[in-house]
Amino acid sequence: MYQALPEEQFSVPAVDVSQMGPQWWREEVDYPTAEKPGTLVVDTAAKYLYHVKPGGRAMRYGIGVGREGFAWQGRAVVAYKRVWPRWTPPDSMVERQPELEPYSIANGGMDPGPTNPLGARALYIHQNGRDTLYRVHGTHQPWSIGRAVSSGCIRMINQDVVHLHGNVRDGSPIVVIHDGGIEVAAA
Repeated sequence: MYQALPEEQFSVPAVDVSQMGPQWWREEVDYPTAEKPGTLVVDTAAKYLYHVKPGGRAMRYGIGVGREGFAWQGRAVVAYKRVWPRWTPPDSMVERQPELEPYSIANGGMDPGPTNPLGARALYIHQNGRDTLYRVHGTHQPWSIGRAVSSGCIRMINQDVVHLHGNVRDGSPIVVIHDGGIEVAAA
């Protein structure tokens, strides 16, 4: 499941699973919910992303989430998806981390590649027709799964985001919840 992906535009190495507990490995699970099949449910407290399937099932992925003060929650949609996306940190991130200036929007961002922070795939989250600046994206840092380390985005190991990307359609609903069930804002 977490073997190398040499056929990718940029070769993705096998995941060193010793850096990621087995509870974070991709798994199909029972998941009774009122959400429709195709919906993504991100439970930031539990650090799982669920892709709802028919019959009370879901594909569950371990995720890394936003550190304190950077979390987002609500109902939105996956407006579009990208393969090996360009990374342009928001101006607010560049302001907090001036060393990112070379990758700023004004400077054109960072080219796709194996160390690009968005990894192999990205899903762009929009709410009420506007970009939230939050993404579900890949990472080459398996140690970060199950932790609150990002600037708000939902990170998945590259093998998992490639799997998810292949199974999610543009326009799919996404629900980001905290504390296992508080849902806010209608898309």
